[in-house]
Amino acid sequence: MAAGRRAPRSGLLELRGPGGQWLRVLLTLAEDVLGVSPADGPGPAGGPGEAAAAQLNGGEPGSAVPEALANIRRTVRVVKQDVGGLGISIKGGRENKMPILISKIFKGLAADQTEALYVGDAILSVNGTDLSEATHDEAVQALKKTGKEVVLEVKYMKEISPYFKNSSSGATVSWDPSPVAPQKRSSPLLPPRELREGRTVPLKMCYVSRKCLPTDPEHRYLEVCSADGRVALFLRAKDEATALSWLSAIQANAALLLPRVKEELRAQLVGAGTVAGRDIKHVGWLTEQLPSAGTRNLLAVLTEKELLLYGSLPQSRDALGKPAHSYPLIATRLVHSGPAKGSALYEAELSFALRSGTRLGVQTHLFSLESPRDLALWTRLLVDGTHGAAELVQEVSAACTWKGQDCTLSIHIDKGFTISTTEPGLSKTILLQQPFEKLQMSSDDGTKMLYLDFGGPEGEIQLDLHSCPKTIVFIIHSFLSAKVTRLGLLV
Repeated sequence: MAAGRRAPRSGLLELRGPGGQWLRVLLTLAEDVLGVSPADGPGPAGGPGEAAAAQLNGGEPGSAVPEALANIRRTVRVVKQDVGGLGISIKGGRENKMPILISKIFKGLAADQTEALYVGDAILSVNGTDLSEATHDEAVQALKKTGKEVVLEVKYMKEISPYFKNSSSGATVSWDPSPVAPQKRSSPLLPPRELREGRTVPLKMCYVSRKCLPTDPEHRYLEVCSADGRVALFLRAKDEATALSWLSAIQANAALLLPRVKEELRAQLVGAGTVAGRDIKHVGWLTEQLPSAGTRNLLAVLTEKELLLYGSLPQSRDALGKPAHSYPLIATRLVHSGPAKGSALYEAELSFALRSGTRLGVQTHLFSLESPRDLALWTRLLVDGTHGAAELVQEVSAACTWKGQDCTLSIHIDKGFTISTTEPGLSKTILLQQPFEKLQMSSDDGTKMLYLDFGGPEGEIQLDLHSCPKTIVFIIHSFLSAKVTRLGLLV
């Protein structure tokens, strides 16, 4: 295996099919795709019990091993337990003209917990040591010398599985202590149905979540969806730990592809001629709570000046230029980060809220994420993004009416407030100019009026902006926050 490359991971989970039926499937996680192929026999209707576990590992050899695994080399990482070691027994060896074969997997021990090893697997190598021509004793010694972490290269030998049923040669020898409890046998499975064609989900910007509906009291559900929304998998693991392990593994592989996604989006921006102020800072999935109490998944693209929201990963310049929603960072404010209050759905979840000043008023959005790390990252990027956008924009202007005269209100992050007028054919006339430091109060009526008080003899300045003033109000606050950050008063 090449240096730096992750070993493929595989295991059995259940896939929710039409009508709510759960089907047992084999998941295979590679560097850039997640493969799913049907396994022999249906999955249990409820949670996986002891019988199901025995069928996977310690039961009748080959009874529940997916056809897709036959004669395919796999790499499986096993972490030994303090008690029980690897928790497997072997048969075979060169003297028996057989490969080294796993003859038993003890329920609950290290090998069983991987959900990726099966009775009938041939052990080809251990931690890089070739066992393909090893005697039984050589294999036992090689496995005894391993440390806590063991990397096995295996291949399921379907044609040899009858060996365990009919041959008495090659007594079972375990190199790890056997558990006291007897190994339970599996109950017979239904006849295998015709296998359907397997599917793959590209990991590039795939959506993966454990926040699934219907509710998941046992925390065993896992949802995986391709970036274009065309392939969606609703999965169930045997327990919460397994679901979390798969979530982490899929997220880790997808995260390694994120730099490539950013470069592709940057290339689309360059081709569209919109480079200035549109560098890609971050890309990720957010779950938005809708006013109707439902939710939707949105792909968020954070640039230097905007937060762009899409229903799926934009695959072209045209799609990138048509987000479902676009919010200028300079007019957007983070107002909440952490467990949401007053929301039954988000009460115990990690979320943040944004408010944006628009010509239609203030828009509020509540988003949730999967982990504290994601929440901390988005919180920092949005706050820093607002300040960065203020420094980039520097100045905004808006038409207004003051004292019955048509004017222009200009707000500069360094120069402050300027009200000016320009008559046709004449130069600009400055009617009022005040720095930010003199601003004592600002307010609005939510409809069209903006009120500014600099403590001067002119008193409160009443400006008619002819539309909702919230955008200007939010920009004023962003400029002020950026100026305070410059002074090191905000961290």
